[in-house]
Amino acid sequence: MGFFDSEIVQQEAKQLFEDYQSLIQLGGDYGKFDREGKKLFIAQMESIMDRYRVFMKRFELSEDFMAQMTMEQLKTQLGQFGITPDQMFSQMNTTLERMKAELEQQS
Repeated sequence: MGFFDSEIVQQEAKQLFEDYQSLIQLGGDYGKFDREGKKLFIAQMESIMDRYRVFMKRFELSEDFMAQMTMEQLKTQLGQFGITPDQMFSQMNTTLERMKAELEQQS
């Protein structure tokens, strides 16, 4: 069975994508959130990034051809912006840390 043939992988990918999309839509109103709402948004974004990082590691470790191709495509796409997957996660983490610091300054 291939990596993408797994019902668990398909369901997890679908759920991760839906959760991310919902959070991004919600993030459009981030400036209107109260302090607790902002904390919750940041925590949920951190959770999604952790889930995404684990999901990507599964691609990386899989011996499945399609999983390897998917990783290569991601690396190529990110490479067009001059970054690697690790740098992408690092930048996301830096952004979330900055958001937390700004929130602390407001208290």
